[in-house]
Amino acid sequence: MWETRDTRLERMWLTFRTAAWNLAHRLTFTDMVDILIVAVVVYELIMLVRQTRGSAVLKGLLFLVLATWISSLFGFTALNWMLNGVLSYGALVLVVLFQPELRRALEQMGRGSLFELGHKEINEEDSDVIISEIIQCMNDLSRRRVGALIVFERKTGLNDVIETGTKVDGRISAPLLENIFEPNTPLHDGAVVVRGTRVVAAACILPLTENQGVSRELGTRHRAAIGVGETTDAICLIVSEETGVMSMTEGGRITRHMDAASIRKVLEGIYTEQHKGIRKLIQQMRAGKEKAA
Repeated sequence: MWETRDTRLERMWLTFRTAAWNLAHRLTFTDMVDILIVAVVVYELIMLVRQTRGSAVLKGLLFLVLATWISSLFGFTALNWMLNGVLSYGALVLVVLFQPELRRALEQMGRGSLFELGHKEINEEDSDVIISEIIQCMNDLSRRRVGALIVFERKTGLNDVIETGTKVDGRISAPLLENIFEPNTPLHDGAVVVRGTRVVAAACILPLTENQGVSRELGTRHRAAIGVGETTDAICLIVSEETGVMSMTEGGRITRHMDAASIRKVLEGIYTEQHKGIRKLIQQMRAGKEKAA
């Protein structure tokens, strides 16, 4: 016998009231600790997924669960049957979709690094030095027409990209970057991934863009830079091996024929934006105190 929509709503409301009453009257200290542990684990798993392109898949999965609940609520029998059939294999679907992320989580648990803190904050003095070193490197490589591709990690983590290359973990400097991209050296072919003040990895493989509108003049290096920008918020700096032209990609778009001044603006947006915001806030606070006095 099929339930009416009013009956389903009444049953859901009764379930909610029962859960709320149990939460208010039967919650023990052990239950609170249990809930806290589950919350921390779920939070860390979400943060782990955010570090990869799997976040888009997770959003799609959540949308599927929401659609299943709505179809049940409004009595869309055929749609609900189809969605429930998909969700009934949820565990298998999760393993298939998030296999790289699950493997990475187990590896991090084995190394005891699952609950590590985020990136260290970069002070303004370090930012200025890093920007100068990168600009020097780009100018030198451009002058010598040595191909280069530098990827700057931002909010979206690039751990899956880093794992395709060779770990470096060295502080950013012009000599280090130029040595990596020097022709006929083991690490020159591929991309360098930068995280904060460190060169994390070299010879990394990036996904190529599938955009058919990209100019045929652009080679694999430029297409890879555009491709990683289509799936993450990373910013890439490129030096063309054929012409020495310096370019930048962000959000799947490329800007060519950049000079040192324009590259400095890009790097300042990456490294010094937070310091400018802090200085502005301090100035506003001081101005407010002076007016109050």
